[in-house]
Amino acid sequence: MPRLIYRALALSFLVSLAACTTVPTTAMKDTSKTFNTVVVDAGHGGKDNGAYRRYGGAEKIATLDVAKRLDRKLRESQLKTVLTRSSDVFIPLDERVAVENSQKNSIFVSIHFNDSRRRGIHGFETYYHSPHANELANRIQAKLMTIPHSANRGVHRANFRVLRLATYPAVLVECGFLSNRREGGEARDAEYRELLADRIAEAIVEQRYGSGVYHASAEATVQPQPPSEGPGLVPATLRHD
Repeated sequence: MPRLIYRALALSFLVSLAACTTVPTTAMKDTSKTFNTVVVDAGHGGKDNGAYRRYGGAEKIATLDVAKRLDRKLRESQLKTVLTRSSDVFIPLDERVAVENSQKNSIFVSIHFNDSRRRGIHGFETYYHSPHANELANRIQAKLMTIPHSANRGVHRANFRVLRLATYPAVLVECGFLSNRREGGEARDAEYRELLADRIAEAIVEQRYGSGVYHASAEATVQPQPPSEGPGLVPATLRHD
């Protein structure tokens, strides 16, 4: 009798374990071809600077500027957008996940810039977790590679929290290395950030509607920024003169 009870308990445990392992897969939804909403996530913010380098400044500022430009381009292409942050505020990762999963029939695109102790390292990287996001990640990477002097550091599967816990297809884009003299300098340049947003937007629109559909804005207005603060520049409160 004890042996039978033991076997029953063991079988019950295995069934429960199997059920638990299938929950994330079942929860994932493939909206990679049907989405009408794009959640645009500007990495870091507020007390979290992200990478902070002399060449490229604070990552949180560059990511916000690219995200806002991407947001505008997607709305011009008749896609609904939701920004996880629209100003320099700190948003915990779990709140970002909550925002991305609250939007029905959506995808999630997180904007970041990279960093390395080796200043010679440069290039673009795109990450995904769900197999449903693989095609989008590769499409974004391919579009970024059309930028002159770009280096391909590949598309990779990653376990980042905002990717792993996403219900819908989610990708994270590393838009170059702030630690690299050239790419860090480019990250400070408004026209270059406009180009980054344009390539990412093109990939997203083509993922949804097909090749040749996307048209870049006829007017890419660059708003003048004060020299002490603004996209690509270190806020005065963060300077160490």
